[in-house]
Amino acid sequence: MLKIENTDFGEITVNGQTYDHDIVVFQNKIIERKKWITKEKHGTSHKFTRDEMEEYIKNEAAQKIDKVVVGTGQYEKLNLLPETKKYLEKKDIESELKKTSDLVGEQIGEERAMLIIHVTC
Repeated sequence: MLKIENTDFGEITVNGQTYDHDIVVFQNKIIERKKWITKEKHGTSHKFTRDEMEEYIKNEAAQKIDKVVVGTGQYEKLNLLPETKKYLEKKDIESELKKTSDLVGEQIGEERAMLIIHVTC
């Protein structure tokens, strides 16, 4: 079970480990967000593309994802593009946007969810 313990501008703590970059949290692991995929296409990592989402979903093909929760940052700057929302809908995956600070206390483990967390703006 993974638990989000704290967040502040530029960092997040999960299970006692502090990260100073955006992360993607799966049921049993955490990876660094591959925001360069989105940044190459749009010049910013604040517009979350279908290409980036596909990268995470395909890498987790062994475990079905039912829900994606996006931590939108301390000032809620990260958003899903319409193409990304449509991709998730086609895959029958629910999406939810939450301010990153509102994720403190969230636990990830038994549910089939993935969290994508922006740690700055």
